[in-house]
Amino acid sequence: MAIVALLLALLLPLLGQTMRSARGFRCQMSLRSVAFDFSVFADDQLHGDRGNDASQLGANRFRLETFQESEYGLDEFWRWQGSTTHQYPDANNNDPMRCSEVKGDIILQQNTPCSQGGIGPARNISYTFNGRLNRAERRLPNGASVLTPVTLTSKILQHGNVPLLWDVDGALAESRDLSPVFSAPPIDPQGAYGTGTFWFPSMRHNGAANFALIDGSVHASRRPIEQTGWNWAFQPAR
Repeated sequence: MAIVALLLALLLPLLGQTMRSARGFRCQMSLRSVAFDFSVFADDQLHGDRGNDASQLGANRFRLETFQESEYGLDEFWRWQGSTTHQYPDANNNDPMRCSEVKGDIILQQNTPCSQGGIGPARNISYTFNGRLNRAERRLPNGASVLTPVTLTSKILQHGNVPLLWDVDGALAESRDLSPVFSAPPIDPQGAYGTGTFWFPSMRHNGAANFALIDGSVHASRRPIEQTGWNWAFQPAR
């Protein structure tokens, strides 16, 4: 019995580490899948339905939030006619953009954009998208910094080293009364993101968070802002 107890004491931590690594790998595969979908969505020839963006923004322009909603099946991409809400995971085991470390159901609301409460509760959301690709920091003539909505084109695919999405701490965002669907690190201390209020990555994978870049690569990092070669400061033109 003493030998068995000793073996268990040695093996259980290793087993736990292996299981955590496996969950982290599944998370990375999920992020890579979303990044691939984005590369198709952003391509001028390959993209499918872009909702109302063509009529509202002009040909070949789209919003990052529109891509988000296409992944979840929200707003104009609503797939469940006759129902005003939908729950993930659903009866068909659909559970898009989910890290296996995050538990709890996600509820979708019909006719509601992501950033306006279309998906919740915030604490159960797994991934956040780069806020600077949705609302960029702009400096006014008086020196004040504001967030301005921006749109994307296929040229965004030329910036492969720009982070696209990553693990989010939805509970932290919720505690700040913010939606976790967009996030941005404090690069410019004088910028609108400079206080760090919109920065809430979740280091849930052995002290690291998983990040997917626009080029489709996925990385785990404990210090993502300091990551060599990542372009956190990139913002699209208006």
